[in-house]
Formats: sequence, C-alpha cells, structure tokens
Amino acid sequence: MRTSTGTAIGPARSALMVIEAFWTWYKRNWRSSAVSSILSPLLFLIALGFGFGSQVRAGDATLGLPYVQYLAPALVCAAAMQTAAFESTFPVLSSFKWQRNYIAVTATPIGPKALVGGVLAWIAVRLAVSGAVFMVVAALLGALTGPAALLALPVSIVTGMAMAAPIVAYSSTIETEGQQFNAIFRFIVMPMMMFSGTFFPVEQLPGWAQPVVWATPLWHGTELARGLSFGGVDPLAALGHTAYLLALFAAGAYLCTRTFTRRLAV
Repeated sequence: MRTSTGTAIGPARSALMVIEAFWTWYKRNWRSSAVSSILSPLLFLIALGFGFGSQVRAGDATLGLPYVQYLAPALVCAAAMQTAAFESTFPVLSSFKWQRNYIAVTATPIGPKALVGGVLAWIAVRLAVSGAVFMVVAALLGALTGPAALLALPVSIVTGMAMAAPIVAYSSTIETEGQQFNAIFRFIVMPMMMFSGTFFPVEQLPGWAQPVVWATPLWHGTELARGLSFGGVDPLAALGHTAYLLALFAAGAYLCTRTFTRRLAV
C-alpha cells in the first residue's frame, strides 16, 4: 500500500499547491490553448454576430436586440463548456496513464481529495481567464448590452464546472487510450453547442427535442446568462438554473473524489 510521505498539510493549502503547479506549466504553454479557448469563440462572435448577424433582424427571437448582443452571453457559456470538456478529458487521462503526474503528486503529503480540489479549481481558473478575455474583447466590439452583461462571466464558470466535474470523474476511470472521448465531443459537446439555445431559441426545435435540451447544463447556463445580462430574469427561474448547475457539479465532484481515491490511494 502506497502512503503519503512528509508532514501533513491542510486540504486548502494542498489544493493551492496543485493549482500553483498547473499555473507554472500554463505560463510557459498558454499559447497551445489560446486558439481553442479564446480565439475560437471570438471568431464565432465576429463571424456569426457581425457577419451572419447582419442578416438577422432584431425581433422576438433575439429578444429585441441586435443578434451580436443576443449571442454574446450565450457564447461565453458555450466557450466555457467546450474548454471545460477539453480540460477534463485527455489532460486527466494523461496525468493518470502517460505522464502519471497524479501518482507523483499523491506520493507527497497531498492526498487524492486535495488533488481533486486542485484539479477542479484549476479548471475554474482556466475558465475565468479565457472568459474574462472574451468579455473584454466583446465589450470593445460593442457586443455587450451594458455592465449587467458582465454577470455572464461567473455564470459561464459555473456552467463549465457543471460540465467539467462529471467528465473528470468519467475520465479518471479510463485506462485505455481515450478513444471514448471522441464520442463525448461528437455526440455531447458539439450537439450541445449547436442546439442548447446558443444561436437560436430552443422553442424553434421540434417538441420532442426540447426536453432533451432542458437537461443540458449549457441550456441552463445560457438562460441564466441572458436573463441576468438583459434584465427581467425571474428569481425562481434563476434559482432553478443555478441549483441545477451546482447539483451537477456537486455530483461530479463526489464521483471524482471516489474514483481518484480508488486509483491513487492503493
């Protein structure tokens, strides 16, 4: 049985040490992820918001707003969802199987539970950084309706974490080469991006498809982000969206702790 060595340290400090390790790597390699997490959603905003959006009249479908302003709060949530999915798949598998970083970390006084906290906290940091850059550029382009639109940023982080935690839990069970992740991106992430209300109202989908969309974290994040950004959000609806996203995150974090402990504490 492998046990930790050295002096015991608290869970909060342990998680911060994990975040520090990720940050040290990221400072040197941030360019490798800048395209997918920052440039790609900005290109979506410009191409669809100003390009395609120039052909979309403001009306009921866009809540009376120019299409680029209708799109921006949802797009920051969609970008967070995509980034969270990427950070929760191959990097986790690699840290278990190829680079074996997690095994090295838990050979120190940092245990599996603290490692989970650090991994999830780091993903939240990544979402905050990329989301903040997106919001700044969107503001410069005039895609935000006002200061309230900045509330879409914390909503996007919660949305991304509701996606990340369950996927990290799943990724921590994978012992193959990760072919399963292709199915996640093709049949979960991409359809969620296209049909969860990011680009057009969910009401335009067939009736049978709408309940499926309502179960996705991105739909809840999009509805909450738009409601807070544009004003007039129903408090009960906002509470329901938030509770659903937090419940997904809590369930995923619990499963992460179980699988990390099973694989690393033996």
